[in-house]
Amino acid sequence: MTGRVVVIGVGNPFRRDDGVGPLVAEALRTRVPEGTVLTDSDGEPGRMLGLWRRQDAVVVVEVVHAHPGQPGRLHTLTAERAARCAVRSASTHALGLGETFALAAALDRMPRELTVYAVEGSDFGLGRGLSTGVADALPEMIRHVAKAIDEAHDRLRHASALTDDRGTA
Repeated sequence: MTGRVVVIGVGNPFRRDDGVGPLVAEALRTRVPEGTVLTDSDGEPGRMLGLWRRQDAVVVVEVVHAHPGQPGRLHTLTAERAARCAVRSASTHALGLGETFALAAALDRMPRELTVYAVEGSDFGLGRGLSTGVADALPEMIRHVAKAIDEAHDRLRHASALTDDRGTA
């Protein structure tokens, strides 16, 4: 069985920079290959785990508080690195991505591959719209995520072809 590419934009569009994840997912809606699932999430761990299957390649798009921070700075992290970085940076949600990934690992619910694209934010107050640093980084983040989606589809197709050649699933 082959997996899907699942893109999860994490955040709250009514908390300024926290809305970047859903904005990226929406911006990609007309640009992704068939077989891509685009969704958003408030970051609640149980709901996050319900968005993917073990065979999937998952791309999470998130904003982070970093101390010291540089608003607009982009980060690409594996699930393991995101879990380690949880002590140095924090999500805007009650539980950060590190805790979500630790829960997924403990429950044997980690996807085949998981990558986090994060941008450092500065304004998490009430309202819509991004701070200047995050807004300036948005086009580059969209390009990075679009490229990651294409590469993940290529890896999944390659893995599926290898499985088909071996005659096993």
